Amino acid sequence: MLKKQQPQIILLKEGTDTSQGKPQLVSNINACMAVADVVRTTLGPRGMDKLIHDEKGNTTISNDGATIMKLLDIVHPAAKILVDIAKSQDSEVGDGTTTVVLLAGEFLKEAKPFIEDGVHPQNLIRSYRTASYLAIQKIKELAVSIEGKSLEEKKSLLAKCAATTLSSKLIGGEKEFFATMVVDAVLTIGNEDRLNMIGIKKVPGGTMRDSFLVNGVAFKKTFSYAGFEQQPKKFVNPKILLLNIELELKSEKENAEIRLSDPLQYQSIVDAEWNIIYDKLDKCVKSGAKVVLSRLAIGDLATQYFADRDIFCAGRVTEEDLQRVAAATGGTVQTTVNNIIDEVLGSCDLFEERQVGNERFNIFSGCPSGRTATIVLRGGADQFIEEAERSLHDAIMIVRRALKNSTVVAGGGAIDMEISRYLRQHARTIAGKSQLFINSYAKALEVIPRQLCGNAGFDATDVLNKLRQKHALPSGEGAPYGVDINTGGIADSFANFVWEPAVVKINAINAATEAACLVLSVDETVKNPKSESAQGEAAASAMGGRGRGGGAFRGRGRGMRR
Repeated sequence: MLKKQQPQIILLKEGTDTSQGKPQLVSNINACMAVADVVRTTLGPRGMDKLIHDEKGNTTISNDGATIMKLLDIVHPAAKILVDIAKSQDSEVGDGTTTVVLLAGEFLKEAKPFIEDGVHPQNLIRSYRTASYLAIQKIKELAVSIEGKSLEEKKSLLAKCAATTLSSKLIGGEKEFFATMVVDAVLTIGNEDRLNMIGIKKVPGGTMRDSFLVNGVAFKKTFSYAGFEQQPKKFVNPKILLLNIELELKSEKENAEIRLSDPLQYQSIVDAEWNIIYDKLDKCVKSGAKVVLSRLAIGDLATQYFADRDIFCAGRVTEEDLQRVAAATGGTVQTTVNNIIDEVLGSCDLFEERQVGNERFNIFSGCPSGRTATIVLRGGADQFIEEAERSLHDAIMIVRRALKNSTVVAGGGAIDMEISRYLRQHARTIAGKSQLFINSYAKALEVIPRQLCGNAGFDATDVLNKLRQKHALPSGEGAPYGVDINTGGIADSFANFVWEPAVVKINAINAATEAACLVLSVDETVKNPKSESAQGEAAASAMGGRGRGGGAFRGRGRGMRR
């Protein structure tokens, strides 16, 4: 008698794509390795740049890992994790975005042969987590504090951290020039947490060396009316009034109806409108302010009125710039001109309008609270200035981190080699499989010095052997040795001032290990088919919504769009 046939159980919607098991995990690992290969060549001072051209026709030239990852439209679900860790590293620390992607890719690459041999992913994850904990403890041990130093010493230490970051960017040729500028800007804002207190203004033209730092606020001359040129363009110790109201003649907007018995009354209504604006302007003048800035428009009448009374005014100042002026000068933005008291007015040592390239800038310097700074960037091409701005953002973040966490480690692959050596040594004390896994984690860390050599065109095997030998010295004197990019040999990174804040490395190792463990812990991917309705909607929108979407909806059975 035939066995009763088991009825087939249909669990998922028809067309659902499920892939599971070992091949699926290996394919995820391959995808992550492919992403890491994209940014691999951008690492370090000799890293190459990527030119990314998007569908809108915008071109971006960058070697910042996070920027490249954002601009690449990655659709693979597992590979997206690497994009996320690059973004988180960028927002948390500012630099080390390429490092974090490379490390995650390398951890997975080292795990791949074990997975193919049938090792359970959880065993790998456990060992990786242990290795990451040990690595971070070792970094904290090796880190050197910059606390307790005098301001001058601190400045030069921070400038070296900034120079290390900038050396791998397009503006690396002028890293000393920009490093001191960044340090001055960060020290100016002190403990202020808002990064937008450091403004970066871009002016095409000139050379990079023409860039300058304003201890205060600078912004581009706003749209102006007739009478603007008659206003004075320089004041010493002016009072500054900040407004968020329109100073323009307003005619009646609503459909108001006024019945008049005498034509002379009409004139009084017109006069009332003029009196309102004159009253506002008069109150501004009486406040004693010499510079009037408003977020909204300041009309031609007001511009001329202020010009006649030797007062400078600027309307349509952007919100961000107005807030920075308020923070720097100690003023408060007013929404009315009634009862303006001295306490709400800002002040600064010097206000002037200066020509920068073919732009005119309004510059407030010598501000009392001094909690803002503006970097005016010059350079040839627009793309170049954009990249310079991204590079400076990284450097500013690094200097802020170094100020707050005040411990630094040796860069140039030195710290990676030292942790790698320490983990290999530690692995020998472990019995069992995890010895192999921690060893592979240690090997993965060597990707940083190897890639630094590869990008600079040196023989990576040769340099790595020298580094291994130096770091293996029992005295421990080889710990700060890293790759010397200039000679192709090895050098003491500390002595050469190739430093980076310890927090950059700690964050990178943490994020990369987390990402690798996350990819390893996935054993099944389920792709839901797009429901017919969703596809139909998409097709309809692609057709520009003509009629009822034409044939796109025929299979729906309802014809009508929901």
